[in-house]
Amino acid sequence: MTNNKLRFVQIHALVPYAPSNLNRDDMGRPKTAVMGGKERLRISSQSIKRAWRESEFFTDALSGHVGYRTKLLGEYVFKALTSGCTLSDIFAGKNNAPVNPKMDDALAIKWAQVIAGVFASVKVTKEEPNNLKADQLVHVSHDEIRAIDKYIADISKSGKKPEKDSADSCKDLICRPVSDVDIALFGRMIADTPRCSVEAAAQVAHPITIHPVVVEDDYFTAVDDLNKHEDNAGAGHLGTIEYGAGVFYTYVCINRELLIENLGGDEKLANNAIKALVECVAMIGPKGKQTTFGSRAYASYLMVEQGNQQPRSLAVAFIAPMHKEDYVREGIEKLRDEKKRIEDVYGKCSDIVSEFSVPEGTGKLDDILKTIG
Repeated sequence: MTNNKLRFVQIHALVPYAPSNLNRDDMGRPKTAVMGGKERLRISSQSIKRAWRESEFFTDALSGHVGYRTKLLGEYVFKALTSGCTLSDIFAGKNNAPVNPKMDDALAIKWAQVIAGVFASVKVTKEEPNNLKADQLVHVSHDEIRAIDKYIADISKSGKKPEKDSADSCKDLICRPVSDVDIALFGRMIADTPRCSVEAAAQVAHPITIHPVVVEDDYFTAVDDLNKHEDNAGAGHLGTIEYGAGVFYTYVCINRELLIENLGGDEKLANNAIKALVECVAMIGPKGKQTTFGSRAYASYLMVEQGNQQPRSLAVAFIAPMHKEDYVREGIEKLRDEKKRIEDVYGKCSDIVSEFSVPEGTGKLDDILKTIG
């Protein structure tokens, strides 16, 4: 059995962060959760997935295979129609020469509303008859942008106007499968347009600290450089920032079979996507308050399991919070011990296991990536 035939890839990581505010709630406080009766720091899966999508491992290593998530598809289509440029160039910010006849604004608005409306609802009202913004975010793939470009070329050259059945004729603009790994990995769901949906091949748990935490307040002041103390010697500004520190457990499960299916059978691209995701888990974190805290960290421990067995998280290892001073080393011991105990009861849970441990000086990230295929 080759690696490519192993259905599930599970990633477990322990990542330590010094004082930081990686992912905050509506009050500016670091997100938390109660686990094992104790408050823990938490990072939402949405936050960390966005950081991974925007990382160089996706934008560089998987260049041309990362889609765009936006409410502005209609506005970009309008720009393409009125400028004569391709939608691909508009999205890429390129100033290439026009390739299509330019369309007048009134007609372009109508066509942009029709095309964007295929992907998500674009409400047109008496108050906003020229609205081009979708009601919700649309994750658009490069395949779909190319398909829209062909459609734009046709309507620009023919000069035809939208008709009642124009929306039906645009349904083929939605591409399945896709060639963009972020859509294939993390899925796409648009409530107004179920046919756009792509089932996510990756499940990402909310990273959570393996020990109790106390969210603290940092009281700070900013000095006015031009204040010569003639009127007062007070600060120009004062405020507070809440923060916390800890070692986070991260768990990701990838259904390789579904990922390959989402990508139209492209096993090589699927494996490259998995490798990029493993690198992201090891080295990329949320960007919240980055300039304030410099919260950049690499995983101290990473384990990747591959097999056809039913996946399971090892978060149960940390239901009882860590209390020793060396959270990383104790966390590694707890993970390994929990894995062994589960396999003692249920049997072997994976066929290939690879890991590295920074505190122990064992294993290499490159060696783990080689096992992916």
